[in-house]
Amino acid sequence: MKKIAVVALGGNALLRGNEIGTIQQQEKNTYDTCINLLNLLKEDYNLVITHGNGPQVGNIMLRNEAGYNNYKIPKMPLDICVADSQGGIGYMIERQIYNLFKDQKIKKNVVTLVTQVLVDKDDPAFENPTKPVGAFYLKEEADLLARVNNFVFKEDPRKRGWRRVVPSPQPIDILNKKVIKDLVSKGNLVIASGGGGVPVYRGEDKKLYGVEAVIDKDHASALLAQEIGAEAFYILTDVPKVYLRFHKSDQKALDVITADEAQKYFDDGEFAAGSMGPKILAAIKFVKGGGKETVITESTMLGNPEGGTRIISSK
Repeated sequence: MKKIAVVALGGNALLRGNEIGTIQQQEKNTYDTCINLLNLLKEDYNLVITHGNGPQVGNIMLRNEAGYNNYKIPKMPLDICVADSQGGIGYMIERQIYNLFKDQKIKKNVVTLVTQVLVDKDDPAFENPTKPVGAFYLKEEADLLARVNNFVFKEDPRKRGWRRVVPSPQPIDILNKKVIKDLVSKGNLVIASGGGGVPVYRGEDKKLYGVEAVIDKDHASALLAQEIGAEAFYILTDVPKVYLRFHKSDQKALDVITADEAQKYFDDGEFAAGSMGPKILAAIKFVKGGGKETVITESTMLGNPEGGTRIISSK
């Protein structure tokens, strides 16, 4: 049986820099990113692709507000917005990979699965929103939106502006994991757990109910990788490696570190909460949960043995 790898696409896989996010821009970025996945297929991996949805779900939420304010169209809750983004982004990635496989004469099915992820409705994250979604704003714009819509905004750690933040509870269980594992084990490329998955909780009647939140996609991807027995977990971002003292004159790239070393660097405050921090914690979680390695890098470094930062259990 082939090895399984889970690959978490970062936000820049679809939307980059100061792009406004037209479908043409997002489709080109997606195709360019997915070309690099061929390197993992050449290493004999079966792949599960996950993805973020921060900019897209933020835009869906703005459309929600505009539709209500201008036309009194009923607002949809955040879990529906997440499901909406999963379907749209998953379709876009699926079509681009299908076209890529046609170009490369690769015979492999591609399927997108809208994925529900169990959370605890009493998770303390609901009292402390931290997950950035949507566009970047000037402080004055953010203050106005906060007053009008009762949103919460926080400044981006990399000083790119202010973004809306929403609750981000910890994922407990990927509810579609058995279907995902069955599909990928049979050689299908599966796109799943988009945007961290649709957050749901189990009520006292044992039924599932949606909850307003956005789960961190790296944490959900790490859990998915564990639950389906993946050997490797790739977290794709916009930098080639993880750095200590990032963006400072003496920044240092990390090549191979243990999960314990990664935890120490995190505890020392090396990784920002809104950017590299969740990726490091997800990497540690996967490796300590039995995974062989997590690789954090940009998509162009896939397949390069010297590329990226590798987090392993021990040296």
